[in-house]
Amino acid sequence: MTDLVPAPRAATLDPDSAVPLYAQLEDLLLRRVEAGEWAAGTQIPTESQLCEAYGVSRVTVRQALGRLVRRGLLSRGRGRGTFVRDARLTAGARSVSSFSAELSERGMRPGSRVLDVAREPADPEVAAALDREPGAELIRLRRIRLGDGLPIAVQTSLLVAERFPDLEAHLGDDVSLYAILRARYGTVPVEATEVFRVTGMPKEIAPLLDVGRGAHGFHATRVTYDGREAFEHTTSYLRGDRYEIRLTLRNTR
Repeated sequence: MTDLVPAPRAATLDPDSAVPLYAQLEDLLLRRVEAGEWAAGTQIPTESQLCEAYGVSRVTVRQALGRLVRRGLLSRGRGRGTFVRDARLTAGARSVSSFSAELSERGMRPGSRVLDVAREPADPEVAAALDREPGAELIRLRRIRLGDGLPIAVQTSLLVAERFPDLEAHLGDDVSLYAILRARYGTVPVEATEVFRVTGMPKEIAPLLDVGRGAHGFHATRVTYDGREAFEHTTSYLRGDRYEIRLTLRNTR
């Protein structure tokens, strides 16, 4: 548990202000996070400690924390407390890019560890997604995707084998698949369809991501196109405490 550092004298709440107390507290806590007082992954003080430090009710503290959770700055775990999220792992609107590029754009060091590479026949569902006949030969690449050395996702990529001869010879840890496809085969992703669902981690995936079986996260399915046809079908299991999706919605009229 992180000890509560007393708030600076100037960082007090004004009960006579037109700004509600919960909004004032939200701003003060936000400033402490942005100042680096609580680093990403750090557990912040308890509700009781915050009540005592700022002289406010538990309702006010919960309102302030709830707003910061909704903004993606904090995360809560039942029975575990409240933690500072790493906002760099928040995925919003983005282009068709690799996971490595997505992390790099957020200031993180991307990495990957290959679990296995093999060939397998396409099952009917994947074959339909790739517009191939069932049984068509696919290259399967399973990797753990890392951000700053920490596991974020387990990803399985299925690629049309006839389009990428000898691809296996060029795959390895910390290698960008899309960079290889571009450099050696002239294949550039242009469009993708992606579906995210909330899921509990299967027993074979949980230890790879260093989480408990059934821990909540995302299951993502993606089909990627190069402008002519689909060339990749990918499924990913992503840690819910290290990856977040946030979209901005806006009416056009």
